[in-house]
Amino acid sequence: MLNFNTRSSNIPVIVVFTSFLFFIVSPGVFAANPGSLPLPMHAAEGVGGLWITHSAYFANPATDGKIMGKPGIGAMYVNLGHEKYIDLFSATQTLGNCVELGYSAIRAHFGGLPQRIEQVTGIKIRDHNTILHNFNGRLALIKEGDFDKSWIPTMTLGVHYKYNSEISDINDDLGGTLESLHLKDNDGWDFTVYTSKTITSLPKIVFITLGVRSTKGAQLGLLGFTDKRRIVVEGSVGILLTKNFVAGAEYRQKPDQFDDAPGLFKGEDDWWALSIGYIINNKMTIGSGYGHFGDVFDHKANSSWGVGVKWEF
Repeated sequence: MLNFNTRSSNIPVIVVFTSFLFFIVSPGVFAANPGSLPLPMHAAEGVGGLWITHSAYFANPATDGKIMGKPGIGAMYVNLGHEKYIDLFSATQTLGNCVELGYSAIRAHFGGLPQRIEQVTGIKIRDHNTILHNFNGRLALIKEGDFDKSWIPTMTLGVHYKYNSEISDINDDLGGTLESLHLKDNDGWDFTVYTSKTITSLPKIVFITLGVRSTKGAQLGLLGFTDKRRIVVEGSVGILLTKNFVAGAEYRQKPDQFDDAPGLFKGEDDWWALSIGYIINNKMTIGSGYGHFGDVFDHKANSSWGVGVKWEF
């Protein structure tokens, strides 16, 4: 699945180094909760969630008064069609049950876009992919059932720093074209507020999530960051079909704050996705999904598919 070139070789190093740290930390520091489900999955940006949206629920929070929850790692591959794909690695760690720290490295492969740029402009770009690093911190503002009110949902506040390590070089190769389209920066901050509620009074357990995001990111930040901040909404519904199968539907509004580059790439469309996950045991979950993403770079990505896995230590 992973086919890293020289410029993206830092990602497998991160995978190995992070996994090594997880194994050497004293097991007495971490909380174990063998009876709990390994949900939520890791969203693409490296927090608890589904595929393209977050959840207010943390990934593997601490229990029984432990200082830290068990860490989790994940990986995902999404085929966008036309030889384009996204692959990523993610990791999360909770502090008590109030703070979640997360990281993900997302690589988007451009497929034939560099060749198309060269045909149209005569310019050859050095990078055939872009890599987005996501550093996340989330704080639980309200926990489900607080104040002895069963209807109160979980609510979290998130701060997310995003850094695109390749887009500046691509912009330089293009003679500053991306800046002229309002893609001004290679880094930016997102701010999120998410609320989630579990409904147990129905025949199946249902998870409902609604989120609000303030962002300057273009295609999550894979095309860089604009000079205009916009507030967008996101949400999901999940259903625990059996003790092992969970299904979900997601929607993510996109900011669409950059100009089109005629013949090369267009602005953003809102995303939605359908997914299903299988809980193998109390540590491991695998999943697959279908995505309708509209214009992504120079093609429609309305029949995208993906697979993912998450492991909790």
